[in-house]
Amino acid sequence: MTEAPGREQSTDRVVAVTGGGTGIGAAIAERFVAAGWRVAVIGRRQGPLEDVARRTGALPIVADAADSRDAAAAVATVLEHFGRLDAFIANAGGHGFAALDETTDEAWAASMRSNLDSAFVFARASIEALKAARGSIVVVSSLAGLAAGPSTIGYTTAKHALIGLTRSIARDYGVHGVRANAICPGWVRTPMADSEMDEFATQAGLDGRESAYTAVTADVPLGRPAEPSEVAEVTLFLASPAASYVSGAVIPVDGGATSVDVPTTAFAHAGM
Repeated sequence: MTEAPGREQSTDRVVAVTGGGTGIGAAIAERFVAAGWRVAVIGRRQGPLEDVARRTGALPIVADAADSRDAAAAVATVLEHFGRLDAFIANAGGHGFAALDETTDEAWAASMRSNLDSAFVFARASIEALKAARGSIVVVSSLAGLAAGPSTIGYTTAKHALIGLTRSIARDYGVHGVRANAICPGWVRTPMADSEMDEFATQAGLDGRESAYTAVTADVPLGRPAEPSEVAEVTLFLASPAASYVSGAVIPVDGGATSVDVPTTAFAHAGM
């Protein structure tokens, strides 16, 4: 295994990251490896997982995190390979980008499965190992878990539910030393967000992806989207012993977006 750049120190701690092949999940895997953790990346597509494995030395596991048998098998593989599991990062997600009257039963089910079931099922499969390690869970929700965007009913509902899942786990398993926290990223430069920006730029008549990112973060105090590495830093903190008394927390990683009083943005646009 090639040592990752910026590697900090060796540790026996082990983390499993679902949705670990691209975007935020891949950045999380890279950051944990750099911090000396042993990492398993889980996802449904073998190619992206193997790309992350080549870069970091992470263990790639092809599995559907929302499938009970796949999740149980993935956890068993982690335990067989590493001997323990200290943290689970519930990062798998997607689907659900339509309004109520445009959402079919199939689309609704796909959104719940991708965003909510994947976290619930894998958390359930891993909880005994996490209890044994007095470990932690970090759930990657979204600003859509705190507020609703336009025509995202499935995604918004599932991301809200993830916060309830996080708090329930924190409440029930704190007695076993297991912590659970959620993060709510805003716009992050990922392949999925890039695609959304490309579509938005076309529909809004903007001059490409960068103009779209500028437009969607115009009212964000930091005035830009996050990099995946910035989300990974917060995730590492919450999973690590540095956050040993943080549990049940919901932390926006949004450049200050949730601090903005939306009805007063008109004053800023008017230069007041």
